[in-house]
Amino acid sequence: MASRKAALLSSILIGSLFFTFTEARDIMVGGKNHSWKIPSSESDSLNKWAEASRFRVGDTLVWTYDPQKDSVLQVIKKDYETCNTSNPIAIYKDGNTKVKLDKSGPYYFISGADGHCEQGQKLITVVMSTRRQFIGISPAPSPVEFEGPAVAPTSTGGVNLRGSLGLVFGVLAGMILF
Repeated sequence: MASRKAALLSSILIGSLFFTFTEARDIMVGGKNHSWKIPSSESDSLNKWAEASRFRVGDTLVWTYDPQKDSVLQVIKKDYETCNTSNPIAIYKDGNTKVKLDKSGPYYFISGADGHCEQGQKLITVVMSTRRQFIGISPAPSPVEFEGPAVAPTSTGGVNLRGSLGLVFGVLAGMILF
């Protein structure tokens, strides 16, 4: 009987931990609304924020901005480095842009407004692979080099409430069973 309870507890805990590590998140770019703008300094850059954040496959980046004045362009590395807006992978102009990070590796974004990218309104995010997410390895992001500053405060996302509740449930179930 005790081994059956232990097996049940183990299953609940492993399931709770798996749920915690794999749940996708919506992540506000820059940690707050309207961070997509020309930065006031290099230390106010979105790349500084992104370096301190961890992005996983399945997460969604969320931008809020005035669609009459700006847009978000997803570009290749070369176009990111040169601020080339003529051949984007994707164009977002709605003011409440959501981009799902569906594969690991770097993603490059620049402003579509004239001259904004050259003034530092750009972002690189490095997405961890699914395997690394589950086993808890968090590699340091690649060094970011860019001309001029990029944007936003260095706050990170909040607590994963649903995953945390799953872990608490697993612990409580274990206490009840024993």
